[in-house]
Amino acid sequence: MGMMPNPDAALDEKAIIAEAEKALADIANIRQEVAKVIFGQEKVVENTLLAILSGGHALLVGVPGLAKTKLVTTLGTVLGLDANRIQFTPDLMPSDILGTEVMDQDDTGRRSFRFVKGPVFAQLLMADEINRASPRTQSALLQSMQEYHVTIAGQPYQLPAPFHVLATQNPLEQEGTYPLPEAQLDRFLLQVDVLYPELAAERQILLETTGVGDKRANAVIGAERLMEIQKLIRQMPVSDTVVDAILSLVRSARPGHGNDTTDKNVAWGPGPRAGQALMLCARARALYEGRLAPSIDDVHALAEPVLEHRMALTFAARAEGMTVRDVIAGLVSDLRK
Repeated sequence: MGMMPNPDAALDEKAIIAEAEKALADIANIRQEVAKVIFGQEKVVENTLLAILSGGHALLVGVPGLAKTKLVTTLGTVLGLDANRIQFTPDLMPSDILGTEVMDQDDTGRRSFRFVKGPVFAQLLMADEINRASPRTQSALLQSMQEYHVTIAGQPYQLPAPFHVLATQNPLEQEGTYPLPEAQLDRFLLQVDVLYPELAAERQILLETTGVGDKRANAVIGAERLMEIQKLIRQMPVSDTVVDAILSLVRSARPGHGNDTTDKNVAWGPGPRAGQALMLCARARALYEGRLAPSIDDVHALAEPVLEHRMALTFAARAEGMTVRDVIAGLVSDLRK
């Protein structure tokens, strides 16, 4: 049976192309709308949107004051998602995120428990300064990111669909932070580094944001449409050359897999989730850039946001002033040869 040509396949391909072209138009509109409010930072906007389009969560890393919060609220508006924000602090408890059971008493004096949902019940959740909360509270959020439901007193409550967490984190040198454990970092599809704006963008920020009128973004799509695009991305075909490039990249980043530089500098490397993230995000990036199929370039461009939080350097490499980014850049340039 397996060898018979499938007449539906050609039809499916046509349907997928038609769908993809509609999605291209939607994504172009989303980009345009976000750009009205967020100046410069194209890479940041792109990677954050790629995480959402791929159905995952993103970790935004950068010093305070680089408009990370503004980006998240803007994306909530533009994608038509119901958004909440939690400011993480050392005294935040898991119940402050998940919700609590409260005791109700009716007219007859009968008592019963009622669950009051916490802010995690949103389609787009901004977890601000996630590394300021205690590990217990961090893991309450990270568990819901993984399982898409919350269990209170043995009772599971489904989180809304779609459900995306965009967490922000200050660079770790700062006082009063609890670094996220490796296994929990792995739950973020992408790490997005938010750098200081370029001069031209910073000038525009100064001029546009200190006047009376503040530009607002408008909704472009809604939750239903976002979920359709996410499903389409999972249906996009990926060529063998791109799959091979993903495997080569991920495997070359692991010590003990025949790459001398990695063996010397990397303490632990990315697991299988890194490859899954590259498969999804490469397709999303193709659409984001107006193409119908992912290319090896997509894999190279995504190497850093996908791998950076999934590997760590040896003490010796860190002592030499090397960064994970340097190592990833080296691996990518080896692959280009």
